Amino acid sequence: MAISLQEQLLKAGLTNKTKAKTLKTNKRKQVNAQRKNKVTVTDDTKASLEKAKREQIKKDRVLNQEKQQHAEKKAISAQIKQLIDLNKISHDKDGEAYNFSDHNKIKKIYVSPEVRSQISDGRLAIVKTQRRYEIVPAEIALKIRQRDESCVLLLNDRKENTEAETDLYADYQIPDDLMW
Repeated sequence: MAISLQEQLLKAGLTNKTKAKTLKTNKRKQVNAQRKNKVTVTDDTKASLEKAKREQIKKDRVLNQEKQQHAEKKAISAQIKQLIDLNKISHDKDGEAYNFSDHNKIKKIYVSPEVRSQISDGRLAIVKTQRRYEIVPAEIALKIRQRDESCVLLLNDRKENTEAETDLYADYQIPDDLMW
């Protein structure tokens, strides 16, 4: 037959008979009081376990939210990279240097004169992905800006070049003898 824990402790000399007897009577009195008065005695260990469980659930929620945010950022970054890769305009290594700023640093990209004028007119934009600078159409740059504003480095306001806008004094005649 199995020996109870109380008997094992007595044999090992870790406790004595009087302590064991008082513990046994206290436990019996507690059980009787619960039965008579229908009172539940709070157990400190149960309360601490429940508190630890609630704290762990809170930590898990926070950790899950952080993981979700990280996954969303990763998905947005992948979308931006895909938009840029599908719509980028090739650089012209023999072209003119076009200077622009990236976080208070002047950067340079070589483009053809036609692309340079389109960037100035706002039809093309310069965006940054990872550590590369690419040229994309303005519509794509607007889509990228919706996802992450820091990726779009240069997007000029769109200008429509028409004769009427460029020549404001077309209605006025210039005298022939006027020297500049």
